[in-house]
Amino acid sequence: MPSLPDDDAIERLAQLLEQRAVPFRGFNLEALDGYLSALVLSPEPVPAAEWQPPVWGSPPRWDSADEAAQVDALLQDQWHLATQRVCFEGDELPELLAPLLWLPEDPEAEDDDALDVGRDWAFGFFRGVELREAAWERWLDANDWVDAIFVLLDQLASGEILAEDPTVTPTPISYRQRLDIIGSLPAMLADLQRHRIDALTPREPLRRDATPERNAPCPCGSGRKFKKCCGA
Repeated sequence: MPSLPDDDAIERLAQLLEQRAVPFRGFNLEALDGYLSALVLSPEPVPAAEWQPPVWGSPPRWDSADEAAQVDALLQDQWHLATQRVCFEGDELPELLAPLLWLPEDPEAEDDDALDVGRDWAFGFFRGVELREAAWERWLDANDWVDAIFVLLDQLASGEILAEDPTVTPTPISYRQRLDIIGSLPAMLADLQRHRIDALTPREPLRRDATPERNAPCPCGSGRKFKKCCGA
């Protein structure tokens, strides 16, 4: 199993994104983490050649092939982190697998509804969904619980709670509500991963025994003819 990125590697990538991606409408580290989370959960695979360019906004020119390889390695480490997070099975997610999003020093002490914690992460997630939007739509149409997850993530991204009546003005989401959604992220990602595995698992067709002749003894063992028993 690939090793997880250490704090130094995460910090290097965060600084690189701030310098080479954010100024060009690319992702910061939080948005990247949400983006990769959507990609590892995607109903259809997305190759690196397709998902990497949006990370930077405008493709950067690296100083050398060696630097480009180092950057690619940093991105792959983050991909493995996102993968191991969604695959974790347990009651409490280890801290080293926690979603990479900004929170105040003491989240429970804060109570400022202006803090948009989780916004960038959710934004990145939906950018990842866009790369396979039709496939995600099929999941959403077939599973109300998947749609419920997307509603919560949309609240993080938009800062609003939509009413069932589209003519009613949306309600701003509170800081506490944001924390509740963020706290539920690991469980929601794990549920999506289990659904993904189930959806991608081939199903063996049921084998049906040849139907007996109507006048043959019924295979249920009743002693009656098939046409008078199970074949009736």
